[in-house]
Amino acid sequence: MLWFKKIAMLIVLIGVVFTVQADEIDSTNPYKMMHSVADQTFNRLKAEQPKVQSDPNYLKTIVDEEMMPYVNYQYTALKLLGPNLRGADKKEVAAFIDEFRAYLITSYAQVLTQYTDQKIQFSQEKAIPDDRRVISIPVEIIDNDRPNIKLDFTLLKNNKTGEWKAYDMVAEGISLLSSKQSEWNTKIRQDGIPAVTQELKVLAKKDIVFEGNK
Repeated sequence: MLWFKKIAMLIVLIGVVFTVQADEIDSTNPYKMMHSVADQTFNRLKAEQPKVQSDPNYLKTIVDEEMMPYVNYQYTALKLLGPNLRGADKKEVAAFIDEFRAYLITSYAQVLTQYTDQKIQFSQEKAIPDDRRVISIPVEIIDNDRPNIKLDFTLLKNNKTGEWKAYDMVAEGISLLSSKQSEWNTKIRQDGIPAVTQELKVLAKKDIVFEGNK
């Protein structure tokens, strides 16, 4: 349970770092993108707390409209399917990607209920070679009530547009993508892609609930 809560706090930063209007941020510089998005997102969450408190599901709207443009959920979903992609029906794969996106929205929105004005400290910007496609950016969550949390975001560059998007996060040496691969690969092998897609669909439809109201 303690590990779950720690991971939950880490996921908050995904919802915080990559939340903003897509046309306002230059995604070709991942460091500046993270700085700008974090600043604007904290300001918005502060300003809209009354609305969020009265309608927690509003967090899904925030995530859907402003966070997802900066998350490469398609790439992550395909990585999660891994070897199960061999011979897979294209329609089943497309449905899995759609429901995985919806699942992410609900997951991020639920974790954002833990927002309590945390601060973020970014690593110093480094030069990125033109041919580099994947980078890791260390950040640290500064929380007055808890020990600081160190983690690394993994971002993938689109070679055509030059834009960067997040697809994984490493916390305490553990990749969330890898952990989900281990969790879901067996189930996909045993029950098939549609079964896991249906499970994601059910999870995605859950209401957002503040901890004290559960």
